[in-house]
Amino acid sequence: MTTMLKLTELATPETQADDVLTLPFEYRQKSRLPALTDGGVKVGVFLPRGHRLLSGVILTGAERFKVLIKAAPETVSVVCSDDALQFARACYHLGNRHVALQILPGELRYLTDHVLDHMVEGLGLQVKHEVLPFEPEAGAYHSHD
Repeated sequence: MTTMLKLTELATPETQADDVLTLPFEYRQKSRLPALTDGGVKVGVFLPRGHRLLSGVILTGAERFKVLIKAAPETVSVVCSDDALQFARACYHLGNRHVALQILPGELRYLTDHVLDHMVEGLGLQVKHEVLPFEPEAGAYHSHD
């Protein structure tokens, strides 16, 4: 029986990772999570409730084994616009539906949903689908670590 390594704290940023844990957004929102690293090591994430795993953070525990968190590529809808008003309208309407959004200069991403795609297209924007890492905004009431 293989022992599960417990990851209970953030390591210092300059720390070198021993392994990588690639997770989709759904799992990076969990503060308690059993997982298998990319290298095949059984780990358990045990962080304070409400802590979101951002791509690039390194977790460690009592064993001092260090694991880099990486955002998994996911199917996302990508909307690009140089029109600030049109872009703001799309963000507003998606946010009004509590959709997790990744906002970049002139580009926004959300997990693909055909109903949302249709709404955004109705606002006059073009939607394309890509497989990319998804790192949405934390939101106004969450910490921005």
